[in-house]
Amino acid sequence: MSIAHPVIHLAGVSRRYQVGGGTVTALADVDLEIGAGEFVVVLGPSGSGKTTLLNLVGALDVPTEGTVTVAGRALHGASRADLFRFRRETVSFVFQTFNLFPTLTALENVQFAIDLTRRRDHVAAAELLGRVGLGERTSHFPGQLSGGEQQRVAIARALATGNPVLLADEPTGELDFRTGIQILELLQAQADAGTTVLVVTHNREIARVADRVIELSSGRVVGDGPPEHGPVPIAELHW
Repeated sequence: MSIAHPVIHLAGVSRRYQVGGGTVTALADVDLEIGAGEFVVVLGPSGSGKTTLLNLVGALDVPTEGTVTVAGRALHGASRADLFRFRRETVSFVFQTFNLFPTLTALENVQFAIDLTRRRDHVAAAELLGRVGLGERTSHFPGQLSGGEQQRVAIARALATGNPVLLADEPTGELDFRTGIQILELLQAQADAGTTVLVVTHNREIARVADRVIELSSGRVVGDGPPEHGPVPIAELHW
């Protein structure tokens, strides 16, 4: 798929790791372009390279071969300071492991993201927590929240930055169906507002609402296009 001005561009990207006495190929010769405002779901079984792809786009890892360019920034050869600035100003993350600060309340975790970007034109932290259904839990610490509630704090924190790229690794994995639908609606609204949203999941039902589905198998792209019979309204999902 060729896009005139891609926000995310991978060219000939491979990522190999040394494990014991052998080599494991997580990604193999991936070419990929994703445009502004696209809501893209990356599908594939465990070990297919989904999280590796996300980490490369977010500059948490570097390719063994090939180039990664995001929002006009070439990540290969960038200094540590440049990569830190890139992660602060360009990409927002929703990790499977949440990565919340245990000594900060839910409100403080979200406010930290706002302060880190040094932007003051975004929605207040309390309002974002309200959007994810945690308006009554703002003063609670992560240890006082369930896994699903922690996930929602992580999503509110990612939305708080206002960065042009949002990367989410299984964002509904810890959530009940009703809350999962609510989160998908928020992510879709971000894409509608111009944010490039890249969601990694094994849940094929979620892929039905995406603009585009990229399927990985053994580190290679084996499918790339609109969802079959879709996209469909979020209200039609069930899992």
